[in-house]
Amino acid sequence: METPLANLGSKKLIKKHEFVRVIIQCLYSLGYRESAVSLESESGISYKSDEFETLESCIRDANWDACIETLNRLNGLKNETRASALFLVLKQWFLEYLNLGEDSLALEILRKKMSGLEVGKDKVHTLAFGLLSLKDLGLDKEDPDGIYNFRKKLLTELEKVLPPPITVPDRRLEYLVEMAVWSQIDKCVFHNSVDAVTLYEDHQCDASQFPSKTIQILSNHVNEVWYVQFSNNGSYLASSSSDNTAIIWKVLDDGKLTQRHELRSHQKPVSFVAWSPDDTMLLTCGNIEVLKLWDVETGTCKHTYGDADFIVSSCAWFPDSKRFVCGSSDPEKGIYMWDSEGNEIKSWKGTRMPKVLDLAITPDGEKLISIFSDKDIRILNVGTGGERVISEEHPITSLSLSGDGKFFIVNLNSQEIHMWDIAGEWLSPMKFEGHKQHKYVIRSCFGGLDSTFIASGSEDSKVYIWNRRGSKPIKFLCGHSMTVNCVSWNPKKPQMLASASDDQTIRIWGPDVRSK
Repeated sequence: METPLANLGSKKLIKKHEFVRVIIQCLYSLGYRESAVSLESESGISYKSDEFETLESCIRDANWDACIETLNRLNGLKNETRASALFLVLKQWFLEYLNLGEDSLALEILRKKMSGLEVGKDKVHTLAFGLLSLKDLGLDKEDPDGIYNFRKKLLTELEKVLPPPITVPDRRLEYLVEMAVWSQIDKCVFHNSVDAVTLYEDHQCDASQFPSKTIQILSNHVNEVWYVQFSNNGSYLASSSSDNTAIIWKVLDDGKLTQRHELRSHQKPVSFVAWSPDDTMLLTCGNIEVLKLWDVETGTCKHTYGDADFIVSSCAWFPDSKRFVCGSSDPEKGIYMWDSEGNEIKSWKGTRMPKVLDLAITPDGEKLISIFSDKDIRILNVGTGGERVISEEHPITSLSLSGDGKFFIVNLNSQEIHMWDIAGEWLSPMKFEGHKQHKYVIRSCFGGLDSTFIASGSEDSKVYIWNRRGSKPIKFLCGHSMTVNCVSWNPKKPQMLASASDDQTIRIWGPDVRSK
């Protein structure tokens, strides 16, 4: 038998006794019972503590008084923890009396033993109602294994309630290894793969799984390309241009894109597109253009909203794909909510709603975020009408939401991108810098695996990429010859990025397999 007191590891931070114990637990949880028993025998270390084995023996023999006495003797327990554990034991005692038909004894448990516990009264009331029906409590007299199974469940629940070292948290070794792996991933600035991470070596990605090489140039537009956005399912890309058109592109299985529809109906430049959440419809608009709704499958225009006097600068869908909002750069128009049939549902306008530069709806449909008065961000709760305003020091040109709807970024003409949390817990934003932006509307986006990265266009013809944990770019992509106006990261293909430029092209970026 080995001594359990030695410490392990180069820094001697791991207690050998605890390490062996969690290994034994892991073996049991993986189904290697014989190996676990053998390791317990060889090491002299038991997975279960003496205190828990005593509890297990008392529960197995239905010695409830001894079980309660054991719990009361345990040192270091918080009052609420002890109360929770006692309640579980008393509940089992109560149920077994009911199962035996001893209703008066069961009632005595409720009155005399449970009444003084600091647990929710609703739990005790639930048991009291159980006097009327065992099945409501999950126990059936006709089930011969019912009591046995309930005792097993009690032991499992006690393992979750009682703290270490009395018990070992469930799947502790797996949790520790996973946290170690996650810590390495968290420090890896290029991590962008869904593949499982090997345990055989420390994790560190290179740029081989990162969009860093132009894999296709799309040149179907005949003037500056102002906007690109991948569909929510990652199967399409929409682009808009100052040539008065928008194009829907199909993403093929080999990663190449091909034109699906050219949308010709606008009379002026198209500066914005928005996919419906179900990807069946597409909205297009421009700073001096009307709003149009298109059928993605056929490429036909389903509806035109407003008239030549109704100028729409941006739009966003609600999650039901039936309603959307649009913002106008005309201060008198504000924000309108429409349905896909062309009916106006609601509007926000007036002195408190000056010209709207950009807007977005959170994925749950609860928050409407808009950029107005150049420097102000308004977060409106659509249901309650409550709002919060964030003021920036410099003019804002664009807005983008993270995929999980918890964060948003804004591009400022001070050559910074600011990231805010939508919940309002941050007092100041995270800041990203390095790109060039003085005169034009430059758009950025979240992207990559778990929206870990931020990408942005730039007036120096490059695409800049940051890991959200750092303020400096980790990569910039060269290829365009003029200002890059907008970028979009494929939400289903974390290694695919699109960029739109004044050089009249769209570039599709993918991994450079030669960098492996």
